[in-house]
Amino acid sequence: MSFHGGGAEWLLRQMREEEEKTSALLPKLGLKPGLTVCDLGSGNGYHSLLMAKAVQPGGTVLAVDIQKEMLEELQTRAKAAKLGNITSVLGEVDDPKLPTASCDLILMVDVYHEFSHPEEMLTGIKKAPKPGGLVALVEFRGEDPEVPIKPEHKMTKVQILKEWTANGFVLASEFDDLPWQHLMFFKLAGAVPPRAQ
Repeated sequence: MSFHGGGAEWLLRQMREEEEKTSALLPKLGLKPGLTVCDLGSGNGYHSLLMAKAVQPGGTVLAVDIQKEMLEELQTRAKAAKLGNITSVLGEVDDPKLPTASCDLILMVDVYHEFSHPEEMLTGIKKAPKPGGLVALVEFRGEDPEVPIKPEHKMTKVQILKEWTANGFVLASEFDDLPWQHLMFFKLAGAVPPRAQ
């Protein structure tokens, strides 16, 4: 999604809530005050700003994108919204640049299928969850011909599971009631859940 090709405007389109039901997605993420969460492929911050409000007080959003212009627009929007808990991270096409064991949750919305170096990115992503941390993967449903998105921007569950399990993740849970998208939660294979407090 290029900043210069109209991508920035598309990410903030008025119809996005109706098409993607972010209002249904966000409660499934388990966001609460104090968490450190990542919006990987943040663009200009559609989800980052919503997440930043949900993890206040004491929480942080790491907004990762490979386009400096997107991150600059995100920070402008965050400032206007008086949100000071979003940290921009300029990633690379083969490295999300996330600190080790830093994230309670990593959210990836319609971005994984765009990776030019998926194996390298998954290697970087594997380092980032805290014990018990999850990756929430959202992709347009490739199985559903009624989803009005180009096939190259859609993924099937079979394809997702094949690629993610081959790279050291296991499916933890899923939510199937978004209008157009899969929501699949992954954890590291062999990860031990954190002990109850």
